[in-house]
Amino acid sequence: MKVLGIMGGPRIRGNTDLLLKEALTGAEGQGAEIEKIEVYKQEIKPCVEDYGCAIMGICTIRDDMDEIYDKLLDADRIIVAAPMFFYSIPSQLKALIDRCQAIWARKYLLNQELPNGNRKGAFISVGATKGKNLFDGSKLIMKYFYDAINMDYVDNLLIWRIDQKGEIKQHPTALTDAHDLGKRLAQP
Repeated sequence: MKVLGIMGGPRIRGNTDLLLKEALTGAEGQGAEIEKIEVYKQEIKPCVEDYGCAIMGICTIRDDMDEIYDKLLDADRIIVAAPMFFYSIPSQLKALIDRCQAIWARKYLLNQELPNGNRKGAFISVGATKGKNLFDGSKLIMKYFYDAINMDYVDNLLIWRIDQKGEIKQHPTALTDAHDLGKRLAQP
């Protein structure tokens, strides 16, 4: 089983990254082969909406997404981790998701077969505020991202009132919860 972790925020070794690391460790403990992409280190240009992907299901932009598309389609499980920026995901991660329009075109416009089976995805996020609706918009983005790449969106770990780098280590259950999410996700 292949589990892909997507670190969507720029703060490596920060709260979200620590949670993703624990989730991937949990998956690896179940025998999964793990890989992690740090989105902010990738060259991912934004979608230009030229509809080139509607012709063959391939984006017209050449950048690091060329390799990422294969990783997205090859993974059995994906865990997206991102902090909240103004009640949404960071722009770097949103660019990656927007560029999955090419995979959406394969699935819905061109009726091409995508990897199927028991593919599952999860979302991990932290936010500084206590706002009731903090994660609502991002969960909707995740729902449609996972649908576009032919995965079932099955789990979340969402934690309010965390902001300072490393603060998640003081949370009573967060790291254990992330580890458990990874273990659950890696089960057949």
